[in-house]
Amino acid sequence: MRAGPSQEEIRRHNLGALLRHVHLRGATSRAELTTILGLNRSTIGALTADLVTAGLVVEGAPRETGRAGRPSLVVRPNSRVYAFALSVEVDRVRAARVGLGGAVLDRREAARPRGLTAGETAPLLAGFVKEMHDAVPTAAVYVGGGVAVSGMVRREDGMVRLSPHKGWLDEPLGEVLRAELGRDRPVAVGNAADLSALAEHTRGVAVDCENVIFLTGDVGIGAGIIAGNRLISGHGGYGGEVGHMVVNPGGQPCGCGSRGCWETEIGEHALLRAAAREGLTGQDAVFAVVDPAARGDAGAQSAVRKVGDWLGFGVANLVNIFNPEMVIFGGTLRDVYLASAAQVRSRLNAMALPACREHLRLRTPKLGEDAALIGAAELAFQQVLADPLDAA
Repeated sequence: MRAGPSQEEIRRHNLGALLRHVHLRGATSRAELTTILGLNRSTIGALTADLVTAGLVVEGAPRETGRAGRPSLVVRPNSRVYAFALSVEVDRVRAARVGLGGAVLDRREAARPRGLTAGETAPLLAGFVKEMHDAVPTAAVYVGGGVAVSGMVRREDGMVRLSPHKGWLDEPLGEVLRAELGRDRPVAVGNAADLSALAEHTRGVAVDCENVIFLTGDVGIGAGIIAGNRLISGHGGYGGEVGHMVVNPGGQPCGCGSRGCWETEIGEHALLRAAAREGLTGQDAVFAVVDPAARGDAGAQSAVRKVGDWLGFGVANLVNIFNPEMVIFGGTLRDVYLASAAQVRSRLNAMALPACREHLRLRTPKLGEDAALIGAAELAFQQVLADPLDAA
C-alpha cells in the first residue's frame, strides 16, 4: 500500500492552495483564510510567512474596519512576481506583462499581416517581451510565459497542428518562441478559446459556474469547454474545435477541407457574404454589418438574422451535449450575438432540450478582449501556484 502524504507534501499543497486563493480572489485576511482553507490560525500564519519570505505575497494591516480588537492581517498577491502573456490573432499580435493577482502591468500590440509563419511571428512577440522586460523594476521576478493562439495546439510542446486562417500547418510556435526569448523560464502555448474560458471561469463572468462554454470567433470559430470545473481539452489538446462541427453538409467549403462547417455559417466571411459586403477583414468587417443593422439597414438586418439563426443552431447542439450553466460569446461573436440575440434564443427554444436549457445563461466576456491574455498568464502561473517554493 502507498503511504499517505508526508508532512512536507501536505505543507506544499497548503502553500499552493493559499497562494492560489489570493492570486484569484485578491486581498484576504488571515481570519478569512482559516475559514476558507479549513486550517488553524497558527498554520495559516506559518504558511503566510513562508510565502512572504519567498516574495510571493505581502501582508499588511487592513483598512479601517470600525470593529473593536486587533484586526487580522491581510494577505495580498505580490504583483512584482510576473509572467509574460502573448496572443497571436488573425490580424494582430498582442503582449502583456501580468502580475501575480492578474493585474495587467504593461501591454503592447501590433498589426500582423496575414500569411506570416510562426517563425516570422515569433520575432514580433520577442520584441514586445524585450521592450517590456527592459522596463521591469529591478526587484521583479519573472516566472514564465504563456501564449494564446487560435488553432489546434499540441499540448506537450506548443506545436500548432492546424490554424487554417493563418495558413499554419504543423508550425513549431512553442519551440520558436523559446529560442527567441532565450530565458530560463518555461513558455507554454495554449488554444486561445481554452485560455479565454479559463480566464472567464476564474476571474470573469463565469466565476460561479462549474460548466461553461466560451465561444470565440473571427474568421474561424473555437470553443473552450469547462465541465465540472475542468477544461475539456481532449487526448492531444485538440478538443473544442466546434467551428468544424458540420451543420450544413451542402453548404460552403471550409478551410479545413470539409464542407458546411459551423464557422462557414457564422464566421466573419459568412456575415459579409450574407450582407454582400465581402472584402473587409477583422473587427471592422463585423461592425460594417452590425452597425448598419442597428440603424435599420434592411440588408444588414437580414444578414444578422441569418447568421444569428445559425449561431443559435450550433449553440443548441452544444447545450444538448454539454448542458452548461453559461455560454459566453467572445471575439467577433460578441457583436454578432448582441445583434441577433432574438434569433439565438428562438433557435435554443426550438432545438435545445428543456431540461438542458432551463438554467442556461447567455453572456458576453467580463474581461473583454483581454480574456485570452489573462488566460495565457494563468498558463504561465500554473507551476508557481502548484508548488510555490520550488518555482519562486
